[in-house]
Amino acid sequence: MASYLYRFGRAAFRGRKFVLALWLAVLLAAGAGAAALSGPTSNTFSIPGTEAQRALDLLKTKMPEAAADGATARVVFKAPDGRKVAKAPVERTVGELKRLDKVATVADPFHDQLISKNGNIAFSQVTYKVQGAELTHADREALKDAGRTAEKAGMTVEFGGDAMQEAAGVSPTEAIGLGVAALVLALTFGSLIAAGLPLLNALLGVGIALGAITAASGFIKIGSSTPILALMLGLAVAIDYALFIVSRYRKELLEDREPEEAAGRALGTAGSAVVFAGLTVIIALAGLSIAGIPTLTEMGLAASFAVVVGVLVALTLVPALLGFAGRKVLGKAAKKAPNPNPLSQRWASMITRRPLAALLAATALLGLVALPALDLRLGISGDEAKSTQTTERRAYDLLADGFGPGFNGPLLLVVDGRNAETTARTFAERAATFHDVATVTPPTPNRAGDTAVFTVVPKSGPSEQATTDLVKHIRHTAPAGTMVTGSTAVSIDISAKLGAALPPYLELVVGLAFVLLMLVFRSVLVPLKAALGFLLTMAATFGVVVAVFQWGWLKDLFGVPVAGPIQSLTPIFLVGVVFGLAMDYQVFLVTPMREEYVHGASPKRAVEAGFQHGARVVVAAALIMIGVFAGFISSHDPMIKLLGFAMAVGVLFDAFVVRMTIVPAALALMGRRAWSLPPRLDTILPDIDVEGAKLRIELDRRDAKEPAHV
Repeated sequence: MASYLYRFGRAAFRGRKFVLALWLAVLLAAGAGAAALSGPTSNTFSIPGTEAQRALDLLKTKMPEAAADGATARVVFKAPDGRKVAKAPVERTVGELKRLDKVATVADPFHDQLISKNGNIAFSQVTYKVQGAELTHADREALKDAGRTAEKAGMTVEFGGDAMQEAAGVSPTEAIGLGVAALVLALTFGSLIAAGLPLLNALLGVGIALGAITAASGFIKIGSSTPILALMLGLAVAIDYALFIVSRYRKELLEDREPEEAAGRALGTAGSAVVFAGLTVIIALAGLSIAGIPTLTEMGLAASFAVVVGVLVALTLVPALLGFAGRKVLGKAAKKAPNPNPLSQRWASMITRRPLAALLAATALLGLVALPALDLRLGISGDEAKSTQTTERRAYDLLADGFGPGFNGPLLLVVDGRNAETTARTFAERAATFHDVATVTPPTPNRAGDTAVFTVVPKSGPSEQATTDLVKHIRHTAPAGTMVTGSTAVSIDISAKLGAALPPYLELVVGLAFVLLMLVFRSVLVPLKAALGFLLTMAATFGVVVAVFQWGWLKDLFGVPVAGPIQSLTPIFLVGVVFGLAMDYQVFLVTPMREEYVHGASPKRAVEAGFQHGARVVVAAALIMIGVFAGFISSHDPMIKLLGFAMAVGVLFDAFVVRMTIVPAALALMGRRAWSLPPRLDTILPDIDVEGAKLRIELDRRDAKEPAHV
């Protein structure tokens, strides 16, 4: 592969105008497709086959008038303190709500007894005929306009529910990541031209990926968070992959290579590692589909597509751009010989002098940080996780104050079968006696009499453990044909399914890491150490996430409105992303170490020399990743905020504790055993030559026979 990439790099260098024009044409086509074909994104999250989803599907068939899977909005009225909600303006508001487009039903607070005991707070439940993805900004504004009548009468009106959820978008503050990346690249290379190449590469690649994903939304259902996650990951890896190739190109120039030859060698060596590293990220993300969860599959495939584009652009556009830049990428380094970073040299020497102490200290640190992960609780947060500056959160708090937290997440029970109404009435009376039940509504049958529904309102909030326990108890004691659904039950089922999918997925990615790294490094111990280091990274990352987002430590510093359960898809998605990035750093850091050992260095010297060659670039890549991910912490979307924070922390631990400390310490302790492979495996496994050693031998032989600077 290295030889093919070498030739391709030289060809792209020579044909730089054609390559650049081709990618610009692709970018224009992706942009045109996005503008012409884009469709609405969705905020809904369902898992086919769960009890809650089966109940919704049943209602859609047997009680379509209930619009059970339609978007809902809660319009909450609050009278001035000491006064009761006025009937006339509320009923006029209800009348206006009923006339809104796409509305199926509207509950009247006075007719349906949706008024608090002191009469100070009331609410109306608005059910739409369509899901939230089909509601426009104009629909939401019309909902708010309907509340003006009550506001003019002196009441406070707030709006909540999934109908109020706008599609997630990129805020200006998220561009901070690009600023961090530019600064790190400028400091790393000492050249604005060299720093600009990875940024240009990343912007073009991400533009193409997002254009294609946006165009695809016109044909398939895409979640509102999916493009943002693709942007987040695509931007980070595209910058990093270009960084590795440009860094190698500069090294070849400093060894007195001609620019075209340097581009070919850079792509043949660093490019080979980029292919492998990108492949691990792509497989890990695409592998999310094994969980059988459509939303997670969609997110994984979209993010992996962004990585595919990033790899292709890095392998083609970067050598072409190097053709335009030539020797200008050297900047201040133009007259300097390659010189390892003295800081990395001192760090490597310190680690290899006392490898056991370094290994134990780093492991103990990660173990201590991981302790909060033992209390990890999964859920899908709703309006309660939003800022108090939003109308959704204020509506949630008003409902909780006036009626109790459970009114924000009622449970809908569906009874299917003959005598459904009688069965439902009997069980409703029994359910009213259950612990943590606030109220139960009378059952409502369908016209055929074979399906009935009634509502159970918990005393506890939607994301509290007591509500989860109540759902489990109802399902355990309910008669045959009874199912629990509603937004709260859907969230509980999703959390359970995602939690069950995490262990097999973790086995998949760890197993994948072991096999792929065994191919790369021709070793059994190196992959084993890499897999164990990855598990330490994940444990520590979950520990910090739980401490901040679930326990509330330093939550104000990171803009977390309220502490609560961790979003259900965070663990499995985080495992996929951080695994891919961890393997990137493993390859780019350990490959020079193996190269030194193969060329005759002692095990200790190989670790030190290889670390000095790879550490600076890996540190720069990690800082860029952290900067890009941290930029998304400012997002107003709770899911994007959480994932941005978690991925930034994961990269921090993996790059600076695991790869920079545990990896060299473990390799120094293992000595020659680290680079050995059982003879039988050595004959079976193909030699993929990621570091391009065979290519360098071939080129050195050629150079020995030919004049320099061919």
